[in-house]
Amino acid sequence: MDDVRVLAVSGSLRAGSYNTALAAAAQKFAPAGVSIELYESLGGIPLFNEDLERDGLPSSVLDLRRRVLEADGLLIVTPEYNASIPGVLKNALDWMTRPPGDSALVDKPIAVAGASPSNFGSVRAQLALRQMFLGTTSEVVATPEVMVPRAFECFDEAGNLTDETAISLLRELLATLRDRITRLAA
Repeated sequence: MDDVRVLAVSGSLRAGSYNTALAAAAQKFAPAGVSIELYESLGGIPLFNEDLERDGLPSSVLDLRRRVLEADGLLIVTPEYNASIPGVLKNALDWMTRPPGDSALVDKPIAVAGASPSNFGSVRAQLALRQMFLGTTSEVVATPEVMVPRAFECFDEAGNLTDETAISLLRELLATLRDRITRLAA
């Protein structure tokens, strides 16, 4: 099998986001057999509105949906807002489950990671995502859990991940995702 293609989605719109930097680190530190594409248009996804859906999915939604369907797996990298995931990420994932009966997330292999300046490293946001993916019947990788606490100590000024433990866990997560994708494709 060729390299598995993983679409990495950061749940943060902030310039200088640790989570966007973590998604870029996934691209840099991807193990053999994994190719990472960064999705950088999350801010262009309109708020979910069933009226928009009836008129035909917006082009930005169709683009994301196409990229999700073409990818062998997803890497969702999320910050933690109010003990959960950011609304912009939830919105995009809601669009991916539409129209009813045609979700782009059904059986999709997904890995989850996150970074936070707090001591918790996005643990509650990742729990919320994992709960949400139960309803989509996605194939979520359980371990390793990649939570980067005190992110300001783990990235340099240029946004490069420098923490060796985080790098090792990220590589292991992506290798596990690769193996899950390969096993499901067999």
